[in-house]
Amino acid sequence: MSPVTVVVVTWNSAQVLPGFLAALPDGMAGLDWRLVVADNYSADDTVEVLRTLAPEATVVETGRNAGYAAGVNAALEAAGDDGVALICNPDVRMRQGCAKRLVDSLGDGVGIAVPLLYEEGRDTPHHSLRRESSVLRALGEAVIGNRRAGRFPRLSELVTDPAAYRRPTRADWATGALMAVSANCRAACGPWDESFFLYSEETEYCLRARDRGHATQLEPSAEAVHLGGDSQVSPRLWTLLTLNRVRLYGRRHGAAATVCFRGAVFLREASRAAFGRKSSRAAATALLRPGALRAPAQPDQVV
Repeated sequence: MSPVTVVVVTWNSAQVLPGFLAALPDGMAGLDWRLVVADNYSADDTVEVLRTLAPEATVVETGRNAGYAAGVNAALEAAGDDGVALICNPDVRMRQGCAKRLVDSLGDGVGIAVPLLYEEGRDTPHHSLRRESSVLRALGEAVIGNRRAGRFPRLSELVTDPAAYRRPTRADWATGALMAVSANCRAACGPWDESFFLYSEETEYCLRARDRGHATQLEPSAEAVHLGGDSQVSPRLWTLLTLNRVRLYGRRHGAAATVCFRGAVFLREASRAAFGRKSSRAAATALLRPGALRAPAQPDQVV
């Protein structure tokens, strides 16, 4: 078996990288592995931190802020093999033996394995499993909220049933902070879709894998801490997340269904904007703009 390729995409990640690298040996225990990092033109000391703390790593400098999917593709191309890939955010901290448990759970129809993810300082796992988008689910989330609607599979994308996080559970897709991808799944799916600069790229990949016979499955014995991002508080990033969610739906459904889905998502964001949520106000405004669903080259082009 070839070494597991640990793929990390960085952009101004100097502050979180030392913690990621410090946890890596324990997280990868029991596996032969190598680290490949694609850096998307960081303006801070990310590359210097890598070369100091992980001199054995392969560092690919893309020369531009290319987006997450493009970074994954650049790292996988540099790795030059078609074995198992462990795709990680640099703000993930794997716990002891996490990666091996993920790798061992691949096969028997499972092409993508994900761990239990914990937020820093919390003892309960993050709800990381998702169902595929639908108009009814978007309406359910708009009317009663995604967490309350999550109890009803037809009314929310979010899987909130605690039992689902206590056993190996298959889902349409999962949060992409940390995922092991099998060699067979990689061969069937090919590169990640670079038209999604940030957000929905992992959704698209998981759904594409499922369509080709490779399920996404939670392995609850594998655990990691995810420090998280600022999509929930940044109007710019929340807008990008929202638009890409509708764009992806439009890729997989007809025009009429997409209009309905866009309307349901707008209802959700507009209702939250009415209660003063700035990120939702920005997203709702963007959803009304002509041409909003064209793929932006960079996040700052969505505002």
